Amino acid sequence: MMRFSTLIKYPADWMTGSLGTQTAVVTSRIRLARNLARIPFPGWATREQRISALDLMRPAVEALSPLKDGFSQELSDLNSVQKQVLVERHLISRELAARGEGSATVIERRQSFSIMINEEDHLRLQSIRPGLALTEAYEALSNLDRELEATLDYAFDPTLGYLTTCPTNLGTGMRASAMLHLPALVLTDSIGQVLQGVNKIGLAVRGLYGEGTESLGNLYQISNQSTLGESEETIIRRLERVISQVALHEKNAAEKLLEDDPAMVHDKIGRAYGQLRYGHLMSSKEALGLLSHLRFGAILGFFPAETLEICDALLMDIQPAHLQLQAGRKLEADERDRLRAEIARARLQSTPSPDTSLTTNGGNADSSAEPPDSP
Repeated sequence: MMRFSTLIKYPADWMTGSLGTQTAVVTSRIRLARNLARIPFPGWATREQRISALDLMRPAVEALSPLKDGFSQELSDLNSVQKQVLVERHLISRELAARGEGSATVIERRQSFSIMINEEDHLRLQSIRPGLALTEAYEALSNLDRELEATLDYAFDPTLGYLTTCPTNLGTGMRASAMLHLPALVLTDSIGQVLQGVNKIGLAVRGLYGEGTESLGNLYQISNQSTLGESEETIIRRLERVISQVALHEKNAAEKLLEDDPAMVHDKIGRAYGQLRYGHLMSSKEALGLLSHLRFGAILGFFPAETLEICDALLMDIQPAHLQLQAGRKLEADERDRLRAEIARARLQSTPSPDTSLTTNGGNADSSAEPPDSP
């Protein structure tokens, strides 16, 4: 199996997959919750039962075709920085990072699949793809799920579906979500109205790292809340319609901004470029906000196309644990602020100043897509 240093040496496929897509949808994620029959769920299991369940599940997970040459590690063998790096990459949850003996993670080398063992449930299977690709992510993960189910005895009820620790996951056990970048809706003060509409139809809106976290860098997660009584395909179709509609609202808001107040748009993007390109101290929250506006400028066509890819990679690499991993030691807050600014300057060294003579080149949603019903 691969080493941790090899896993994180290169960005995940989905971290740099948005190049040229011109979309508000950064990534799509499918997560499936599964438990073993006749074995206590992790929260009720003894230490010995958790270790016994891990010994049963881990070889089956490692044998899955895409994961055979991946990364596999018990959480107790990872240090706090390594765990946080995996959280920052959305490969494990904060809950799993808090666990130790009896829990593990298995991650595909391209980081498109990650499996959490003995988190809240015995198994949390995850698939991440760039852009709006929920169906693709689900189909790929469903293949892994079927392969595992042929080896492991899942806890399943003919009426209730897959049995899970939390009742909100009962049924399909599926949580489908997309990460959206919505700077124009924020700048036009329309974000509240749009997200309120999303909530009204039973979808959840969360921050950068899921439930209980704030939105940073104008990034929002939209996901299903209901998992019981509908098929996975029905849930995904509804979610894709709503996400496409939100992306269309973002595109329209960007066009309206350029028409009504181009000076403000140019100022936001120009200031972000200047601070990222020449700044020497930068907090995490500030850097995410500046990268958001720089990414917005790339989507509007003010920068070369590759700037979008640089922004998406930087969104991850300037996170606290990533900085400490690069430095090879624990860093104080002011040291992180200096290193964060240094990395941004280096990555953007060849990026020209924004060409604000250009207007939007089609916006950040696929204008050819048929808009769904409004959320």
